[in-house]
Amino acid sequence: MGEGNLDNSTLLVGLDIGTTSIKVVVADAAHQELQVYGAVAAPTRGMRHGKIVDIDQVAESVKNAIQQVSEKTNSKINRVVTALPVSMLQLENTTGLVNISDSGKEVANEDVQQVMYAAIKAAKKKDRQAVAFFPSRFLIDGEKDVDDPRTMIARSLLVQGLVMTAPSAEIHNINTVLNHAGIRNNFFVPAPMAVSSVALDEAERTFGAILLDMGGGSTTATVIRDGQIKYATVDLKGAADITHDISVVLSTTMSDAEALKRDYGYADPDLASENEKFAIKAVGKDENNLVSEKYLSEIINARLQQILRRVGRGLYNHDALSLPAGVIITGGSALLAGIDELVAADYDVKAKIYQPAQIGLHNPVYSVAYGIVNYANNLSDIGYLANTVIYRDSALASNERLTSAGNSQKNAKRVTRKAENDTELAYNKTKHDGEIDSETRHEEKTNNNENKNKGLAAFFRKFFD
Repeated sequence: MGEGNLDNSTLLVGLDIGTTSIKVVVADAAHQELQVYGAVAAPTRGMRHGKIVDIDQVAESVKNAIQQVSEKTNSKINRVVTALPVSMLQLENTTGLVNISDSGKEVANEDVQQVMYAAIKAAKKKDRQAVAFFPSRFLIDGEKDVDDPRTMIARSLLVQGLVMTAPSAEIHNINTVLNHAGIRNNFFVPAPMAVSSVALDEAERTFGAILLDMGGGSTTATVIRDGQIKYATVDLKGAADITHDISVVLSTTMSDAEALKRDYGYADPDLASENEKFAIKAVGKDENNLVSEKYLSEIINARLQQILRRVGRGLYNHDALSLPAGVIITGGSALLAGIDELVAADYDVKAKIYQPAQIGLHNPVYSVAYGIVNYANNLSDIGYLANTVIYRDSALASNERLTSAGNSQKNAKRVTRKAENDTELAYNKTKHDGEIDSETRHEEKTNNNENKNKGLAAFFRKFFD
């Protein structure tokens, strides 16, 4: 990692490049428990709805965030582990098979790498590249079902699992940003997998939960069950759109609108006061306007209701709202007072806000970045080997024999077992482009007509749609 007062060789650095802010968490894996040294959230430029639209601007934003956290932790950061938004990802079931020895021999790291390479290669698609592989089972000689085949005697080895892929162009853009910022990426972690590793306990990951990430440029709901992503839906509206609504309706600057939202806003207008008023400077006016908490919160609530309605539609259709763990809320809008009660009421589920408990991270915006370092720290030996196949020596672009990963310093938690017949991946049917079908538009128009006499909130819903 470089030189500094910290032992940089044991540092884990999680990087979450968001639409409105970049989050970086630095932790030390040298101790029995992961120790967080510092975190930074810095503004992002050059992003739109979770995608890079200006490489130089994003690179400068990343460089600035890395520099801030380096100074804060007195460390030099050269390598990171980076989050990938769920909107980029697709899942593919796959199988790989290799011969070990006609007479049988002990399975080594290289053999596990070779069979995972075969599985990942079998799932490769044009214009997409593998970013993660999750083995569900290994079969020795077509019979013995094991979690970890290493050191066992085998003539052949088969693996079944899930390959997670992302668009090659998007991965290229992210890597270019990191290179321009002067850092390299160890590997990518799907953002929902990172959050689930810290926000959910083992039972919740197994029996099912919804992660609702209310970010600056988009809102994502991801269903986690059996330890894996089962479904996700993305709406291309987020916290920045709420701020924009406040700016437009109250004729104030975006920075003032953001401050109003943060200091006085409620997710539910019923929690706000009609009598509590504050002065705002309206653009083009000499005198300040007086605005009540309730009026401000109605502006906020109108956009929130629109987002929750769109996201909730897919969750309802996939029977996700009946999952026992309910909804766990993260992201910038999780800071809005009453957001958990609003989600719980709208979806008729239990809902809670997650924020890391570590000192300096008591903010939901750090959920992904903290989840990344925790995920990386707890990566199993098998998971480590899978990453060496994907990220070391351009394995998928070469037929050269894979090099041994050696012995991982982390002794593994075994990978979660998944149903073998889970061939239909509902997640891949997700609409990631943010478009709304005609039925949804009709539903929203109907809702607006039914509520046309219900005051300000109904007006805003019509205005937004």
